[in-house]
Amino acid sequence: MVNWDLISIIIFYSIILIFYFTHKNKFIVQAKIFALYKTKLGLKTMEKIANAFPRFLKYLSYTGIGVGFMGMVFMLYILVKETLALIFIPGTQPAIAPVLPGIDIPGAPALSFWHWVIAIFITAVIHEFSHGVIAKLHKVKVKSSGFAFMGPILAAFVEPNEKTLAKKTPAQQLSIFAAGPFSNILLGILILLFSLFIFSPLVSDIYDGQGITVNELMEDYPVYELDVETPFTITEINGEETLDALSFSEVVLTLKPGEEVTFTTDQGDILVTPAEHPENSSIAFFGISGLEQEQELKENYSYLAPFENTISWFALLLLWLFIINIGIGLFNLLPLGPVDGGRMLYTASLFFFKDEIKAKKLLTIVSFFVLAIIIINMIPWLSKFFVWIWSISTLILALFI
Repeated sequence: MVNWDLISIIIFYSIILIFYFTHKNKFIVQAKIFALYKTKLGLKTMEKIANAFPRFLKYLSYTGIGVGFMGMVFMLYILVKETLALIFIPGTQPAIAPVLPGIDIPGAPALSFWHWVIAIFITAVIHEFSHGVIAKLHKVKVKSSGFAFMGPILAAFVEPNEKTLAKKTPAQQLSIFAAGPFSNILLGILILLFSLFIFSPLVSDIYDGQGITVNELMEDYPVYELDVETPFTITEINGEETLDALSFSEVVLTLKPGEEVTFTTDQGDILVTPAEHPENSSIAFFGISGLEQEQELKENYSYLAPFENTISWFALLLLWLFIINIGIGLFNLLPLGPVDGGRMLYTASLFFFKDEIKAKKLLTIVSFFVLAIIIINMIPWLSKFFVWIWSISTLILALFI
């Protein structure tokens, strides 16, 4: 079978490397691994948008400050809570995962190379473009825009005039810092609404559910202890048909911990006694993940059969756009060094303390704390991450040796 992901990686990074070597004098390399290519792309469009909707953007940008600080608190709470669970509760999954093609994340579908590239590109462009628009709104010059690479990982940036930015009011600075994460969160919400109320109903109209496939089992939970082979497809629970995600969820929510449950599957009946859910002791928990709804085209829509792969590909793109936008938006709100959340914390601290040394000290302490939490959560992924980096880097080097 042809590995299209591998072929895509070879073609994509070949083009990137050719561009790098033919425009090497225009790249700025930092720390030998971070390459920036500065342009003026989008700067005029940013200014036009800022000038066209100043009042609306002003209210929206100040709303972003509130959402930004709420997101910061939410992320800190989730990270601390899940990190403690990771340390003390066996089988707990890390709260943070590297979203890269080829690295399997429990509960998430496989991420193809092109889904990754497209989702990262859209997310990064929206993020940085929003920073630029709000900077222009507050009369802060944006010196350049562009894209960057940290090894094989893609990034984008806008470069505001930091001296002008520092002279703006704390509210204006905060609105500029919050604009990127806020725009990603907004886009994620819009994608979710589109998926729930437009795309999913359309797909449901043309498909019949054929059951829920379980691809992964969580260690130390009931189904895992039964030594069941995955994947398997559940079609009934306690005699009730569960052919689609909605009926499956409705039945599962009626189950109680400790009560024996019968799964009717393509491998025969499975008898299991659910445990208590880690988050809510009144809810039954089986330790199954990586769920996918099996489906089949309805007879009167059989003419769409040639487009089934396209429909599935687009559905996965929507899912990854949602995951990556929300993930990057919230991650950037963490009070960590130079990221948006770190700059927001420093600006707010400086406003309240009126002391640059105290503000920097607070940011340093909080940044080290957050970094420690991130490292703890990344430890289970480090081997897979380094294997991914090594395989991509080796492949790129092989193209030019």
